[in-house]
Amino acid sequence: MASRAVLVEALEAPRLHLRRLGDDDLDVLVQGCNNANVSRYTALIPYPYTLSDAREFLTGAMLDRNAHTRHVFGIETRIGGALIGCIEINMGDGGDTFGYWLAEDHWGKGYITEAILQMQRFAFEIAGKDELCAAVHPDNPASARVLEKTGFTYDRIETGLPGRCGDIEAKIYVLKAKDWKALQAQKPKLLVSAVALVRADGCVLMATRPPGKALAGLWEFPGGKVHDNETPEQALVRELREELAIGVHENDLTALTFASHPYEHFHLIMPLYLCRVWQGDVTAMEGQSLKWVKPAKLHILPMPPADIPLVAMLKELL
Repeated sequence: MASRAVLVEALEAPRLHLRRLGDDDLDVLVQGCNNANVSRYTALIPYPYTLSDAREFLTGAMLDRNAHTRHVFGIETRIGGALIGCIEINMGDGGDTFGYWLAEDHWGKGYITEAILQMQRFAFEIAGKDELCAAVHPDNPASARVLEKTGFTYDRIETGLPGRCGDIEAKIYVLKAKDWKALQAQKPKLLVSAVALVRADGCVLMATRPPGKALAGLWEFPGGKVHDNETPEQALVRELREELAIGVHENDLTALTFASHPYEHFHLIMPLYLCRVWQGDVTAMEGQSLKWVKPAKLHILPMPPADIPLVAMLKELL
């Protein structure tokens, strides 16, 4: 488990890319942390926060990663690529093994919920943690609500925690690996079909998720939900007619691979098909943007996390 966790460079959340930090992040760390509203409810973020503090934090994060004692990830937006916070787990025991901060401009947008859910998976499936504990300042009910929303439960009061939390009665919220796994198993399964439409020049059609839908603006393979009375192929024929105004025959769809990805409220199962033949001109019928992309450049597009692993398979084939 230790070596596997140390090797992990990035984690994918619906609107976020969680990644290890580097020297290029120092200035952004200072901008985000040098804010009394950000630091006040944390144990160890000083205020004012200087470049020296950022260097010390980054050096510690790198050393702790190699020693498998702590794992820190930067929180980066998938669209725009802005570093907006950090989230970490401590591999030790005690009441404060899970923590995070987010730049104030990005509060109230659900980003921390996404980051926490992905770090839970890292902690329990990759890093080998049996339990996560988060300490919450008594004057920070918003953080308590986020933890409860992501499966943590209130456990106890602790005093004497590190840093500025030493003199307060911190509320400890706990999530055990066995409880987390039970929650994952209870998620409903959602079957969605997707297709890689490939032109004669080898380019692949990608579409944005339309405004007003979850993950709006991210690029994905065309497709949609499989209805109860449909096969995955029948669903694609219908979806491509409705979304792109093209006709496709089931026997022109070749099963290529599939994605299995947990989202907050459901577990997505998504077979990906390959199609080189269709009738009609591709037309955006639902307000989405369309783009023909060379396979080697697909990875540049910001995508939902379920689509990302499919790109490598497609690049090998094309």
